[in-house]
Amino acid sequence: MTATLSPAGARPTTRPGPSPAVRSIGLRQSVSQSLTMAYRGLVKLKHNPEQLFDVVIQPVIFTVMFTYIFGGAISGDVASYLPIIIPGILVQTVITASVVTGTQLREDMDKGVFDRFKSLPISRISPLAGALLSDVVRYLIATTITFAMGMAMGYRPGGGVLGVVAAGLLVMVCAFAISWIFALMGVLMNKASSVQGISMLVLFPLTFMSNAFVPADTMPGWMQTFVSINPVSHLVTAVRELANDGHFGIHVVWALLGAAAIVAVMAPLTVRTYMRKT
Repeated sequence: MTATLSPAGARPTTRPGPSPAVRSIGLRQSVSQSLTMAYRGLVKLKHNPEQLFDVVIQPVIFTVMFTYIFGGAISGDVASYLPIIIPGILVQTVITASVVTGTQLREDMDKGVFDRFKSLPISRISPLAGALLSDVVRYLIATTITFAMGMAMGYRPGGGVLGVVAAGLLVMVCAFAISWIFALMGVLMNKASSVQGISMLVLFPLTFMSNAFVPADTMPGWMQTFVSINPVSHLVTAVRELANDGHFGIHVVWALLGAAAIVAVMAPLTVRTYMRKT
């Protein structure tokens, strides 16, 4: 606070100085604060382990179901189908898991948690980035279980350990980027159920109208056109190249560039919308 004298013996008046909550915060502090918020998210997982059910149960159910239902019809036998379906199931499971980011964000905002964060002298992006970073643990669990389930069923990735690790990291990076889209939906929408419903309505066509489960050349011509430009198809192809062949190809580059573009656009937009809405 700063004081100024008013004329002719009147009371001094005060003017508010700069609020500590809006002071300039450097990159190092922003990263540290985001990691602190991410730790908060991990503590929530510890006390609410049911939040992990989707990334634990879904990879098992989907891998078994899709493999034994479609394996013989598409590839002739299960063993031949596993190199196709495991990368597809991985991408579908992890991307679907990123929807939870938006729903949990909406729930926290409804409870007033983010109103408190907004009043703290921390960077504006750290509450959002921290929530998204903590969900990377969920992506890691889904990735590990999907590959483990596939190997238990006979999947032998030709890319070796390095190829599998690279494929898993690529999926997690892309899921983190996509989660910014759902974070924006969580900020904009008024109910967590609306975030989940609309998100799944968007994701289902993207995942099923892709090359994740069946080869694109078995589809009608008009659908093949959509599959060829579907970003999920590029990500699935990139994961297959890394896991099955150990090949770092153009699809990997496109997936990484797409993830960077999404974060560059959606992160600032989400933060600005969050500051206006809270």
